[in-house]
Amino acid sequence: MEHPLSLYNTLTRRKDQFVPVNAPFAGVYLCGPTVYSEAHLGNARGPVVFDVLTRYLRHLGYTVRYVRNVTDVGHLESDADEGEDKMAKAARAQRKEPMQIAQHYTNLYRQNMLALGCLPPDIEPQASGHITEQITMVEEIIENGFGYEVNGSVYFDVPRYNAERERYGKLSNRSIEDQLAGTRDTLAGQDEKRSPLDFAIWKKAAPEHIMRWPSPWGEGFPGWHLECSAMSRKYLGQLSDIHGGGLDLMFPHHECEIAQCQGSHTHTDESRFWVHNNMITVDGTKMSKSLGNFVLLGEMFKGPTATLTQAYSPMVVRFFLLQAHYRSPVDVSDAALQAARKGYRKLMNGLRLLEKLQLPEGAERATDTEKADAELRKLVADVFVGFNDDLNTARALASLFNLLRKFNGFFANPATLGTVSEAALQEALQAYRTVVTDILGLQDEPRANTEQLLELTLGFYQEAKTAKAYDKVDQIRAALKEQGIVIKDLKTGIDWAYEE
Repeated sequence: MEHPLSLYNTLTRRKDQFVPVNAPFAGVYLCGPTVYSEAHLGNARGPVVFDVLTRYLRHLGYTVRYVRNVTDVGHLESDADEGEDKMAKAARAQRKEPMQIAQHYTNLYRQNMLALGCLPPDIEPQASGHITEQITMVEEIIENGFGYEVNGSVYFDVPRYNAERERYGKLSNRSIEDQLAGTRDTLAGQDEKRSPLDFAIWKKAAPEHIMRWPSPWGEGFPGWHLECSAMSRKYLGQLSDIHGGGLDLMFPHHECEIAQCQGSHTHTDESRFWVHNNMITVDGTKMSKSLGNFVLLGEMFKGPTATLTQAYSPMVVRFFLLQAHYRSPVDVSDAALQAARKGYRKLMNGLRLLEKLQLPEGAERATDTEKADAELRKLVADVFVGFNDDLNTARALASLFNLLRKFNGFFANPATLGTVSEAALQEALQAYRTVVTDILGLQDEPRANTEQLLELTLGFYQEAKTAKAYDKVDQIRAALKEQGIVIKDLKTGIDWAYEE
């Protein structure tokens, strides 16, 4: 089972044709959130991109298992095994249990992802629920000679791995010599490591550390990099098809994942394709909580924020994230989001237009529609050329707008519908519907205020009664009844209620 889909593989540094390990099955793993605080716009780009990728793979006929993890332990403030666990720090600040913090922000994250149109992952494993699998992987790494224990902590021996198994740095294209040159002369309190490049795969818990589990090396907790290796292997096998996340995870997180999988008994790179989305920026600077230039999703949906002057709906935000290729940076601003809103609404207007495209009564179709049919089908094919070229949603959207322009031409001059066959027209209409709703995941957001519309309708109803225009009165009553709403004529005025 082969399709022309190609994806840029960070591991090979080229676009490779996507061929799954065990077609028609396809395994996709996305590094998910560390749930110590609310997600910001930058945290949403990966889930939206991988949601479209998963949707498109299913459109191509693959049986996809999509895994997106939740990090609720082990992610320290520094990637260099320094600082406090982010979950524990948030729990102490709010005087709550770490699992309370994790559950609260996990729930909020899921709500935001659903609002953005992201389908729930097939499996959403939590790091704290897979301690056994992580301990097993640590034991395998030690057994193979690539891990060592010091005072209850276990570290991955990067120089030995680099010498005996694989080049550490091949994913991020960094040499171990350059990495060593960039480290400090001292280990700054980490002198139990043999090399400054070594990283923790199990950390001994300090007396005040709340999140701890028993292990062969004493009570502690897993290193941040370990969870994804262990959970990907559990749910997608020793070699998955696609593993991804933000560009900032390439090093050290994904680099360490590959080393852990190679260092355990799997002897694989964990995934055939490593796919990385670029960053969201504000005035050209990466959006991040550490820099304080972030826009929380919840605030963005309600607006305004410190960065944006107004609210933007989830579907507008989704369109904004998809109008650029996932490997390109996206700068957030009011102007960019307002432009995205216009583009999104054009697509929604297109959906409403589809049902109206019919050949006028009495009009006849051309006897030869071959040329017009070919032109229409090429407009459709161009949309999928964009998707197949490294999931280029920007190109796909541009082609989709070309198709919509053709539909608008048909609507403006219905007689021209006779130049194409009914079969070609229906194919094009269905393709538009499928791409917008099923692949891009864009849905129409009701903008009307129901209460206000009902009050306006009741006003017209009262005017019709006063004018004794009883045909209008009956018409309004019947129209509302079809919507499950009944009008009540009361001594005190007019009201409405849901039909029981």
